[in-house]
Amino acid sequence: MRSIEGKLNQEILDFIGGDPRTVASSNAYPIKTFRELVEKTAQLAYLNKDHLLFYRGQNSDYRNRGGSSTFYPSIYRGDYLQQREVNNRFDILNGACRSLTELFVDRKVEGFKELKRKKYIQWSVLQHYEVCATPLLDFTHSLRVACSFALQDNDGDNAYIFVFGLPYITNRISVNSEHDLVNIRLLSICPPHALRPYFQEGYLVGTEDITNTYDSKSELDFNNRLIAKFEIPNTEDFWGESFDQIPKDSLYPDNDPIWELTKEIKDLADRELKAGDLGEFLKLWSELEETVVNKVKKRTDRFMSIREAIRIMYDQGQISKDLLYEIDRLRKFRNQVVHTPKKIDPGMIQDFIFQLERLNEEIKTTNNNG
Repeated sequence: MRSIEGKLNQEILDFIGGDPRTVASSNAYPIKTFRELVEKTAQLAYLNKDHLLFYRGQNSDYRNRGGSSTFYPSIYRGDYLQQREVNNRFDILNGACRSLTELFVDRKVEGFKELKRKKYIQWSVLQHYEVCATPLLDFTHSLRVACSFALQDNDGDNAYIFVFGLPYITNRISVNSEHDLVNIRLLSICPPHALRPYFQEGYLVGTEDITNTYDSKSELDFNNRLIAKFEIPNTEDFWGESFDQIPKDSLYPDNDPIWELTKEIKDLADRELKAGDLGEFLKLWSELEETVVNKVKKRTDRFMSIREAIRIMYDQGQISKDLLYEIDRLRKFRNQVVHTPKKIDPGMIQDFIFQLERLNEEIKTTNNNG
């Protein structure tokens, strides 16, 4: 996607050090009340007339290794994302699309003919109902919705609101070739039985014509479109007397028939994801185990376990205490995978796979000392 440089008012500009290009790596501008947030974003809308402002609310400011806020669609997340993993995720997505289409057609869900023809509609339903990873990222055009999401189930003292500049909408599915972006208005493309989009005022945005192959992963990061970020307090005083948070049961209504339908597909996608990821995790663990043991075997012919080997590497100063604990935590998770695989959450496996890929690289470059 094309990168933009947002325009900021002087107060925010001074706060981040005077350069709008550093907004992603800067601290979030502190806001005290919802009214103040509305006023600040109104100023940004006036200054950035070439773009339409959209928002994301999060309970954390997730940063990449370079220290910048990062916003990847779920299918591209992971610091050490291998091509085989991307391909696997797209295989699962394509399978979920087929299952979704079959269910909509079989049950004559209103709008099934259009859903059958357009992958963006299929992706939108799967993304919005959290069935599986997709190349789309959630946004909202409502500050109140963004703040409600950011503060929902949030045990921290603060939350974060991110402001993005996107091309103006021209249709239900707006494709902007100049900026390489596609913006999908959920209200206009989801079946009328799908209630969530109506409560959440949701949009889904992705990079046009890019799927499992891309020149540079950074072109898929929506920090390219970030204009500003705000830190809001997790207190009732934030809303004041004139505004209030949207209840969770309104953002996620229980009587949503499309949610009931997509639950069936999610169960299938989770099983496929778990089966593939369990094998990938165990393969990566074997690689780590072999690397660690081989490094230590250079000093002794005695057979030893991975646990003994990493302890020796730590005692010899080859790895840090943090790395020692991290490998041991992965070892315990590996035992869970082997002995009680049915209790493993699919999302947990992906996180541990990312950690294993990173650790494999770190251990391979560790020099033998002493």
